[in-house]
Amino acid sequence: MVVAGDDALAHRLAAELRGVYGERVTLVVPPAQRGVLPPVVGRARATALFDRVSAAVNRASGNGNGGGTGDEPPGAERLVEAAELGEAALTYAGVERATALALVYDDDETNIRAALTARRLNPRIRLVLRLYNRRLGQHIEALLDQASALAAAADGTPGGPDPAGGAPGRPGSRGPGNAEAYDASTTVLSDADTAAPALAATAVAGTSKVVQTDGLMLRAVERPPPGPGQVADPGLCTLALLSATTNDPAGADGSEGSGAQGPQLLPDERAVAAATGRGTVVLENVAYSGPELNSGRGVVPWFGSLLSRRLRLSFAGLVACVVGLAVASMLVTGERPLQATYLTLLDLFAINNPAIGEPLGRQILQLCSGMVGLLLLPVLLAAVLEALGTFRGGSALRKPPRGLSGHVVLLGVGKIGTRVLARLRELRIPVVCVEADPEARGLALARRLRVPVVLGDVTQEGVLEAAKIHRAHALLALTSADTMNLEAVLSARTLRPDLRVVLRLYDDDFATAVYRTLRAAHPGALTRSRSVSHLAAPAFAGAMLGRQILGAIPVERRVLLFAAVDVGGHPQLEGRTVGEAFRAGAWRVLALDTATPEERRAAATSSPGGPRLVWDLPSTYVLRPEDRVVLAATRRGLAELLGRRPRQRAGTQP
Repeated sequence: MVVAGDDALAHRLAAELRGVYGERVTLVVPPAQRGVLPPVVGRARATALFDRVSAAVNRASGNGNGGGTGDEPPGAERLVEAAELGEAALTYAGVERATALALVYDDDETNIRAALTARRLNPRIRLVLRLYNRRLGQHIEALLDQASALAAAADGTPGGPDPAGGAPGRPGSRGPGNAEAYDASTTVLSDADTAAPALAATAVAGTSKVVQTDGLMLRAVERPPPGPGQVADPGLCTLALLSATTNDPAGADGSEGSGAQGPQLLPDERAVAAATGRGTVVLENVAYSGPELNSGRGVVPWFGSLLSRRLRLSFAGLVACVVGLAVASMLVTGERPLQATYLTLLDLFAINNPAIGEPLGRQILQLCSGMVGLLLLPVLLAAVLEALGTFRGGSALRKPPRGLSGHVVLLGVGKIGTRVLARLRELRIPVVCVEADPEARGLALARRLRVPVVLGDVTQEGVLEAAKIHRAHALLALTSADTMNLEAVLSARTLRPDLRVVLRLYDDDFATAVYRTLRAAHPGALTRSRSVSHLAAPAFAGAMLGRQILGAIPVERRVLLFAAVDVGGHPQLEGRTVGEAFRAGAWRVLALDTATPEERRAAATSSPGGPRLVWDLPSTYVLRPEDRVVLAATRRGLAELLGRRPRQRAGTQP
């Protein structure tokens, strides 16, 4: 498999394929990436670079075609440095003989250009593209699949995608003894879309991830250990047991190397019953308990968007005065309510005849109505000026309102922050954005959604205060600079020690140290550190293996995957009951997809229809070959279920 990219996601994805799935990987990076320390999955740092080969790609070099001979041991990795991902670089990397190619450059144009070249060099290769533009991604996916189908039809080879939009051949069918069948599908993913739900959902009652399927929004919720004599509610199912040393700064950090004290993914009922004093992660329906945003429809929201709160109160006071004067006029003159109101309005606008020769009470009411009319003039003028200012400033960024509270402060509205902002608005959570760049990508979305924005460097004094951090519900620090995110979190904790914070960090060692220190210094506040590449890499790896990864749930420093799998061809599932198919610590069947293949393709194209999932399957239900299930799996469990070459740890037996 070939992975080409210029940032952390490329290194993380290559490590995922090599360390978890045992694949032979060729990693193509720019020459400037030589000094980047790649993340390690499944082995110690001391031996991480043992089997790495570095080669510089040059058109004029006489080193041959390169690309490897295919004799490398499972888990081997070649490092190819290429200044430009052109035809020469792809040929040298071995794209013509590769099973799958992942193009994860940060630039969409670079990925599209390389995908078109790779499809021409090898029509049978499975392509996985990283594109931020969703609409363009749909068109590119259809174009590349059609090109592969036409090439397959010309060669008379089965297994390619259906040019009419049908399903491709069975993913992952290419292998020894089955060289004629292949899966040349194209999958377009976005690391921002993959990681945004996990980052945004931290603002919803402490959850780590929200999963939306079949119109049902689910979440994984961290629950504290039950008290004496209490029984923990398992929700739909128990997904994980948290570390036994959650509040100990010197305890387990929740990673794969935490040992028995670390989190346990997909435990069985016996392990859950025996885990006293441990928190749990359960799957349940989602519900947001914070302040709800208005829908922006109706007369009252429209009126409120034009006028400020002070003017609305002024108008309410004037209306109350008119009602009071009308009632008094009715009592004094004995007129009917409608006639008394009419006379009061005439007096208010000074167009009624003077009350000469009339009773004293009527004269006093006329004078009072005139006074109220004088007060009405400046209020009307202020309303007109403010409405004009609202229309004129409709394209300007809003400032945080004075009484705002219970909101989420979102630091950074780049690629990741923009997707998180959209996700938070879908969950109807109030947001205040903080951004230093006035030309940032997400400011247009914030302006369109009328989300308050504070322009300024978060390291400067007063910026967090302007975002009402002292009354905020949570802080999401999602800039691309680790130090800026850390400084923002520390400054926010100084202003409010119990604030819930989530910070985006790349370096694992740095993230672990920050997580432990913040957890120990503020035990009563929720602290989470997240890596976008760590959340997105499993989905990209699953796509390279021909599987659909629905989402990833972070459990402390580990990841639990949701995947859609066809039962047919998997002996661990086929012909077994749901209870028998469950393997603790590896995978667990959660739901059955009863939709037809046509409805599934409709869901993939965002048209009406889609999957129909049956949750709470009885443990006695027998899985049939034609069934399609949604399951939760660990990374290594999914690798074993897919029938790949799972890498064995040192000292363990196959």
